[in-house]
Amino acid sequence: VQLQASGGGLVQAGGSLRLSCTASGRTLSNYIVAWFRQAPGKEREFVAVTWNSGSTDSVEGRFTISRDNVKNTVTLQMNSLKAEDTAVYYCAAGTRTWGGSDYYTKVSTYDYWGQGTLVTVSS
Repeated sequence: VQLQASGGGLVQAGGSLRLSCTASGRTLSNYIVAWFRQAPGKEREFVAVTWNSGSTDSVEGRFTISRDNVKNTVTLQMNSLKAEDTAVYYCAAGTRTWGGSDYYTKVSTYDYWGQGTLVTVSS
């Protein structure tokens, strides 16, 4: 599956952005899909995930992940953005649906990655 992330840009603190991850090649309904982010000089970190069942989890209450299996797209709605949210955001897909309690937060869980989209929040 090929993933295309889009929707990044420059926004003022307190604003909102909506990121999209569009898949081609295979249907996302067969995958768990997550968003990660990587700030300059830092490791890539987990942001949110959506399972095949539609269940979701997010480390930020300000961020909401959702999927549209018809459009083969997963979106990340980010509200009340802060300067520390500045990073390149990546979407990722994988087929594992089990593991340790936090397996879905690990980069190694995912087999496919999009190219990333830059989010810059100005303070």
